[in-house]
Amino acid sequence: MMQLFSLQLLAAQTERIKDAIVKIYTVSQQYDYQEPWNTKTVRANGSGAIIEGNRILTNAHVVANHTYIEVKRYGTTKRLQARILFISHQADLAIITVDDKEFFEGVKPLDFDALPNIQQKVDVYGFPAGGNTLSVTTGIVSRIEHRRYVHGGEKFLAIQVDAAINSGNSGGPAVSDGKIVGVVMQGMIKSQNIGYLVPVSMIRHFLDDIADGRYDGFVSLGVSTQKMESSTLRKMYGLDGNSSGQLVIEIVYNSTANKVLKVGDIITHIDDKKVNNDGTIAFREHQFTSYKYGIDKYQVGESVTLRIIRNKKPLLVKLKLENVTDEFLLVKTTRFDKKPTYFIYGGYVFVPLTKNLLLRRHGNSTKLNFLASKWPTESQKEIVVMLKVLASELTQGNYNIRWWVPHTINGEKFDTFTTFYQKMMQFQGDYLLLEDDEGVQVAIDTKASIANNEAILKRYNIKYDKSEDLPAFSRPAMK
Repeated sequence: MMQLFSLQLLAAQTERIKDAIVKIYTVSQQYDYQEPWNTKTVRANGSGAIIEGNRILTNAHVVANHTYIEVKRYGTTKRLQARILFISHQADLAIITVDDKEFFEGVKPLDFDALPNIQQKVDVYGFPAGGNTLSVTTGIVSRIEHRRYVHGGEKFLAIQVDAAINSGNSGGPAVSDGKIVGVVMQGMIKSQNIGYLVPVSMIRHFLDDIADGRYDGFVSLGVSTQKMESSTLRKMYGLDGNSSGQLVIEIVYNSTANKVLKVGDIITHIDDKKVNNDGTIAFREHQFTSYKYGIDKYQVGESVTLRIIRNKKPLLVKLKLENVTDEFLLVKTTRFDKKPTYFIYGGYVFVPLTKNLLLRRHGNSTKLNFLASKWPTESQKEIVVMLKVLASELTQGNYNIRWWVPHTINGEKFDTFTTFYQKMMQFQGDYLLLEDDEGVQVAIDTKASIANNEAILKRYNIKYDKSEDLPAFSRPAMK
């Protein structure tokens, strides 16, 4: 009798969970970063779960670049329009809602549990490809560690499970004992039954962040560090057998760490957590992940306590965390929900170097990848790329130029793409001379470019010579 009662309770719990699962239909714009004036409409499906406050939790990549979103509850056939409340492309999480409150009637929102243990059983709910009805697959937690999130490109804590995860599962909840422990994020290509979840710790951070009505993001120290596994290196810096840490080798110019840390410092502890020589920190007994875990838990504006060794002497410092990763990158993380930036001058197409562009580049891009790995400086905050040259009488001889990085314009450097654009548009001389860091030059006839720009655009069926985010500048009258 007791066993029957337990089975009935389990069945009731399963039905309650199913009631909170939704299918998400997204129409979005896919931007062509190699021809940034072009877009195409794509359709995709995903999954989500109803949580407290008439909200639906899903992945950012399910609703990214959206133009229209609809949702349908499990066990119903009616679709209703939805809208985004908050989105974190860093954590691949989003909160959407439906204005029609009837949509949420009769549903008990799902709660959140703690971070699961290794070998803990999880059930994955969603609407994967291969059918239209709700799918439930079961697996176990096999690994918890930092991993690169494909959507945003940053590394955060992730849960690896062996439950079957396919296209359409994205955004669906992974549930254990009736509570959410993660959100389905991505699978591993060419591997069977290996999937990854955004863990509940990341979800809670996101929800705490947006509690004030604004999304700030996940903080970053803004420093580069080196592992200290070399015994010789440790001896040189005076580390004894009981000490370990990470050597600070670079600090980005606009980081608050610049006021507190110095190159050559060794970070030995984050709060009370020991930083190991291999760059890890314990998040549980006998379980380690990137030392970044000790920073990820903080919100923007909060402070972290660091124990460091400077000049072979221990110090205790406090660092206010005010920046997110994107503020520390010369080439920003993958862009979403925003059209590509570009402008065309006499058939020469210029864009800022972005991760979106690099992801779509074919062939060798060693130099561009190297630039993408660098920190910004006060004199250089963005990279400008001459993406291509539209063939015309005006650009003859330069048709083969692609993915070229100008370093100066008429001998002057520029710090951002907007500065470069302004200098190009306001120049009044006869020839614009662009030069890269190897001395290669491209000369542009200013008068001819202004006179022929519209005709070149018309020839290639391009409506606008610049993206709408760039400020309007009237070209100066030519003498």
